[in-house]
Amino acid sequence: MKLRINWKKTLLVVTDILLLGYLVTAMVSFNNPDNSAQKCSQVSINIADENTNGFLNAQEVKNILERNRLYPIGKPSETINPRNIEDYLMKSPFVNTAQCYKTQNGHVCITITQRLPIIRVKNNLGDDYYLDERGGILPNSKYTSDLIIATGYVQKQSSMLLATIAKELMNSDLWRNQVEQINLLQDQGIEIVPRVGDHIVYLGIPPKVKKDQEKAISTFIHSKLDRLEKFYKYGLNEAGWNKYHYISLEFDNQIICKKNDQKPVVKVAVPETTAPATTTTTTQEKPVTENKENKKQI
Repeated sequence: MKLRINWKKTLLVVTDILLLGYLVTAMVSFNNPDNSAQKCSQVSINIADENTNGFLNAQEVKNILERNRLYPIGKPSETINPRNIEDYLMKSPFVNTAQCYKTQNGHVCITITQRLPIIRVKNNLGDDYYLDERGGILPNSKYTSDLIIATGYVQKQSSMLLATIAKELMNSDLWRNQVEQINLLQDQGIEIVPRVGDHIVYLGIPPKVKKDQEKAISTFIHSKLDRLEKFYKYGLNEAGWNKYHYISLEFDNQIICKKNDQKPVVKVAVPETTAPATTTTTTQEKPVTENKENKKQI
């Protein structure tokens, strides 16, 4: 028996198969565009904390990438390597983290978190730089206002000490606004210079321990500031904020004050309760520290 081919039906089937194949190919091409032909048309740069005391902004990041021929705008998508951009940005001393990725529509997105300065150092050797909250050094590329300034015998190994002090000060609304300067003495004794009041406060020498040193320093500073706050509340509010030019918190059971008129040293008991402090005048004693005349001399 001779088979008869239905050419009309066969042609319809072949046409349907070809049409289906075209549709599948079109959909795959749409979802997976040819990166070799696509170019980067937009770059988005997002910097966390850009409006705070940071050193970076989007324009500066763009300039960094342009100087090193890594800025992706106008480049073929297949030649853009997000990892290379991340690695190069991480070389900046001001960058904490960097993430970069590209989208299918030719956009490149860059997200950066920056290392934020918490204190500015201007030491006796003439060095001028910033410290972040971990004690890391940030070069002085531009001036950042509203930061506490550290002066005196500041060395590289003092970074953790200063960062810890600064964090304790920043954790309190009172001390964040009251303290404008930290001065390290040659023996690493700590002085602070307040904004209000014509005096310098000596906190003493921080503990030197091998284990949990940062915690020990933080506890030391917190204790001193707590006593100073009570003295401000119950002592200076009664005696006057400009009566003393030097206040020492070196000893735990008393506060030693030197009057502006150079009269004998005054000892002030620090109240442990809310009762007002009492003040007594004693004979002249040897000052616990040398007389400092470097207030606000930075």
